[in-house]
Amino acid sequence: MSTTQTSRGADRLRADDPKTEAPPAAGLKAVGGVAGWLDDRTGAAKPIGYLMKKVFPDHWSFMLGEVAMYSMIICLISGTFLTFWFVPSAGQVVYDGSYLPLRGVTMSEAYRSTVDISFDIRGGLLIRQIHHWAALMFIVALSVHMLRVFFTGAFRKPREINWVIGCILSMLALVEGFAGYSLPDDLLSGTGLRAAEGFMRSVPVIGSYLSYFVFDGPFPGEAIIPRLYSVHVLLLPAILVGLFVAHIGLVFVHKHTQFPGPGKTNDNVVGFPVMPVYAAKAGGFFFIVFGVLALIAALVTINPIWAYGPYDPSPVTAGSQPDWYMGFADGALRLLPGWLEFNAFGFTFSFNVMIGAILLIPVMYGLMAAYPFLERWVTGDEREHHLLDRPRNNPTRTGLGMAALTAYGVLMFAAGNDLMAIKLGLSINDITHILRAAFFVAPPIAFWVTKRICLSLQRRDRDLVLHGRETGRIVRTADGRFFEQHEPIDEYTRWLLVQHDKQEPLQLTAGVDEHGVVSPTARKDKVRAALSRFYFEDRIDPVTPAELAAAHHDGHALEAIEEAPHEESGSRPALESARREPPKRP
Repeated sequence: MSTTQTSRGADRLRADDPKTEAPPAAGLKAVGGVAGWLDDRTGAAKPIGYLMKKVFPDHWSFMLGEVAMYSMIICLISGTFLTFWFVPSAGQVVYDGSYLPLRGVTMSEAYRSTVDISFDIRGGLLIRQIHHWAALMFIVALSVHMLRVFFTGAFRKPREINWVIGCILSMLALVEGFAGYSLPDDLLSGTGLRAAEGFMRSVPVIGSYLSYFVFDGPFPGEAIIPRLYSVHVLLLPAILVGLFVAHIGLVFVHKHTQFPGPGKTNDNVVGFPVMPVYAAKAGGFFFIVFGVLALIAALVTINPIWAYGPYDPSPVTAGSQPDWYMGFADGALRLLPGWLEFNAFGFTFSFNVMIGAILLIPVMYGLMAAYPFLERWVTGDEREHHLLDRPRNNPTRTGLGMAALTAYGVLMFAAGNDLMAIKLGLSINDITHILRAAFFVAPPIAFWVTKRICLSLQRRDRDLVLHGRETGRIVRTADGRFFEQHEPIDEYTRWLLVQHDKQEPLQLTAGVDEHGVVSPTARKDKVRAALSRFYFEDRIDPVTPAELAAAHHDGHALEAIEEAPHEESGSRPALESARREPPKRP
C-alpha cells in the first residue's frame, strides 16, 4: 500500500509563494500592547516618533553642551544622595564624631552633618566630591559651549531666544553654585556669606533692609542656611531643569546648526537620527562623563572642610577665595578704587563694592543676551541661519569676543593679587595699578590683534583658492622663466573657503525727504551706519567666479574678466552656482 506525498520539497517552492513571517516574541507583543494602550489614551506615538527620527550633526564641539547637561544630571543624582544626611540647620551642637581633631568643638548642625557625610557615611566623601566637581564641570562646559555658540554665530535668527535662555542658565548656575558652596557653614563658606552680606549692604538706601530681610535679622542668624538649602535643592534646580527642557525643545524645533561642508545647506541637516545611532552615542558619552568625574573625585580632594573648621569670624585670612566661577567678580571688587565710596544726602554710597558685587553679573549677562539683537540691527540681516560661521569670516565679532575674554581674564587675575604679591615678593598696590590699567588697555589690543589675525587667515584662504597649494616644484619655461608649480585644491575644500557671504556696510541715507524735512530716525540711522562700518569696513571678500576664472587662465586676465558683462562670460553663472551650492559627495 502506498501513500501520496502532497508536500513539496524546498527545491520545488515557487518564487511567488507567500512567505510566512515568524510571530513576534511574547515580550515584544507585551511591549507593543502597552505602547498601543498608551497611544490610544495620550496620542504620544506621533511626537515620540518625530523625536526619534530627528537628525543631529556629528561634530566634537557639539558635545560641549552635552557635557553641561550630563554634569547637571550628575549634580542632581549626587545631590539627592547628600540630602539624605545633610541637616540644613544653624543650631549649635558639640561634635563627637570619628574625626578626632574636631571632637569637643562647638559647630552648627550643617557643618557637623557635612563632616559626618565625609567620614562616617560609606561613600559619602566620594559622592560629595563628585557633586562638587560635577558642579564645576557644569559651569565650565556651559561657558565653553556658549563661547562656541558665540564665535560660530549660532545665536542668529531664529535662535535668539535660545541664546537668551543660555545666558539666564549661565547666570543662575553661578547663583546655584554659590548657594551650594555656602551650605556646609565651614570657615571658607562662612566667609563667603559674610562677604555676601556686605555686598547687600552696599546697595544704596535699601541695603541694610535687604540684608536684614535675607538673613532674617543681624548676620549670621539661623535662617540663612535653611533658606539657602531651599533655594539650592528646590527653587533653582527646578528653574534650571525647566530652562534646559525649553532649550532642548527649541533645538528640536529649529533643527541643529551645522558647520559648512559637502551636502550641507540651510535647508537640511546632515547627521544621524536620534534612534538608534545618536541615542546610543549619547548614552555612552554620559557614562564617560560620569566615569571621568568619578575618577577626578576619587583622586583629587576638593573643599576639605575638616581642614578649615567651623565658621568663626576671628580666624579669617586674606587667602580665602571663592570658587573660580566667582573669581571675576572678586577681582572687580579688588580693582575698584576706594574713592567710589562717598556720603551724600545723609546716605553712604559704596559703589566701590556695589558695582563689582551687585551690578557686574546682571550687566554682563544682560549685554550678552542683547548681543544677537544688536548684531542683527547693525548688519540688517533678517535671514534664518542654520550654517555656522568660521570665526575668521567674521573678524569683528571674533575680535569683540576675544576682547571680552581678555577683560574677564584680567578680572580673574585680579582676584589673586594678594597671593601674587606674597608669592612673588611684589607690591600689591603696584599689581593692582597694573591690572587696573590692563582692564582698559588689554581688551582693545586683543580686539585689534584678533581682527588682524582673522583678516590674515582670510587672505590666506583667498590665495589658496586662487593659486592652490605650494608644491615646492620649480618649473622652467621654454623662454627661461622660473615659477613654482601649484596644485589646485579640490572642489570640496574650495567651496568651504568661498561659501560665506560678502559683507558690506549699510549705506547712510541723506536723512531728509524731498521737502527737506529731517527724518525722525536720522540720528539712529547715522549711529547704525557708523556701527555697520565698524563691523564691515575692514574685510576680505570671498573669491568671485570671475577672479577664479582669471586665476585659471594666465593670471593677467583678471581685470578684463571683472569688467566683462555677465552675459559675455558664459562660465560665470555656473561658477556662481558652484560657489553657493555645496558639492555632494558621491
